[in-house]
Amino acid sequence: MKIVFSFFISALLALVAMPASANLASSLSDGQHVLLMRHADAPGYGDPAGYQLDKCSTQRNMGNSGKKQAILIGQWLTNQGVTSAKVMSSPWCRCIDTAKLLNKGQVTIAPALGLFFDDMSMEKEQTRNLEKLIQSQLNENPKMTIILVTHHVNIQAFTGKVVNVEI
Repeated sequence: MKIVFSFFISALLALVAMPASANLASSLSDGQHVLLMRHADAPGYGDPAGYQLDKCSTQRNMGNSGKKQAILIGQWLTNQGVTSAKVMSSPWCRCIDTAKLLNKGQVTIAPALGLFFDDMSMEKEQTRNLEKLIQSQLNENPKMTIILVTHHVNIQAFTGKVVNVEI
């Protein structure tokens, strides 16, 4: 659990700052916070040349360790009182799989969570799109927990914080 916990804490860097005394489930359903997290462990770096978003077999995907990690994060969230959520994911399979394995609700694909690693010139536009997505979701779902699963470069661009990808 320590490995998952350290990964999850680094993912929580992207959670809009909340008081240390706050209850996670309450804070995530207060209309002011979202959980923005990196996908679970997917061995390697980047995607293989020629990958296709509609073919998971062509992408860098999670192994068994990443799948277990996503399940444990979902269980940890349940233990914190987060039993269901509006769950949105990047179109990349490692994010979709992470989102599904959290077991918090139906997963919706959101292009604003998509990876811009292959074209870093998209960073500012993608970050603006992420800001708009977060604001619209908070406005549309003010009393619902919102979990957004994305990539470390997206989180870093949005928060200015590096998500620990070493586990």
